[in-house]
Amino acid sequence: MSPEPIGPVDASTRPRFADIATFARLPRLDQVEHADIAVVGVPFDSGVSYRPGARFGPAHVREASRLLRPYNPAQDVHPFAVQQVVDAGDIAANPFDITEAVAAVETAARELTENGTRLVTIGGDHTIALPLLRVAAERAGGPVAVVHFDAHLDTWDTYFGAPVTHGTPFRRASEEGLIDQEASLHVGIRGPLYGKDDLRDDERLGFAIISSVDLETEGLPRAIERMHARLGDRPVYVSIDIDVLDPAHAPGTGTPEAGGLTSRELLAMVRALGEHRLVGADVVEVAPAYDHAQLTAVAASHVAYELISAMGNRH
Repeated sequence: MSPEPIGPVDASTRPRFADIATFARLPRLDQVEHADIAVVGVPFDSGVSYRPGARFGPAHVREASRLLRPYNPAQDVHPFAVQQVVDAGDIAANPFDITEAVAAVETAARELTENGTRLVTIGGDHTIALPLLRVAAERAGGPVAVVHFDAHLDTWDTYFGAPVTHGTPFRRASEEGLIDQEASLHVGIRGPLYGKDDLRDDERLGFAIISSVDLETEGLPRAIERMHARLGDRPVYVSIDIDVLDPAHAPGTGTPEAGGLTSRELLAMVRALGEHRLVGADVVEVAPAYDHAQLTAVAASHVAYELISAMGNRH
């Protein structure tokens, strides 16, 4: 029989602002026999094309997560009691060599998941989605449905001739056969593009789109309905760029775009993913230098919490 999961430190006996800031004050990986879910940071942002700083995201999100509590009433689940959740620390990645960094993230993710552990990864920039998807597809035994929350498509070909950056991970993943092209979608896309070919390329790579405008005109229930229909019963990987939120809700990010989702809308859509088999997730692009009053970090910590809860709903 598996041991009872070890939960977070009790905030009624030890102040939230004390102790080392693991995610949600959870135990470390080395303090448990087995982890069902590991929260892991990747402090890497050498793939950004505009404002840097997401390398400091994992620590910032962990600090904001101190206020999270063990029962999630919105999903009616005790996410840390129905599964063993831990903080696995950070994956060290070379900040001067993207190729080497991507390889390091892939190797570490493979090691962390070898006993069935699923990852909720905190970035870092969106470059890290590519190695994480390689491992997720490998563990799932084939392509996974990707639901990608973002202001941007991230299916561009290259930047300055570089094929692997934070704007290209889903093109590379599609080309490598990691993505189920009949079941993947973007949510929250908005803002100017380089041209109409961006959308044509994106469709060819296997993505449908629920744009920010769609959410406004059709409403949240319809967006959730469309998401369920697109994902079906496939294994699902969730990738969340915090800039899917409007800058009013998440100013601390590298490529902000006006007209985004509210935090309430994003959390509702993440909660709805509890109906699906989630094989992994990431929350990326939190850049604390541009944050104010932890607005972005608080949003990101709650997004990660809802992802963990959604995983627990099907435990």
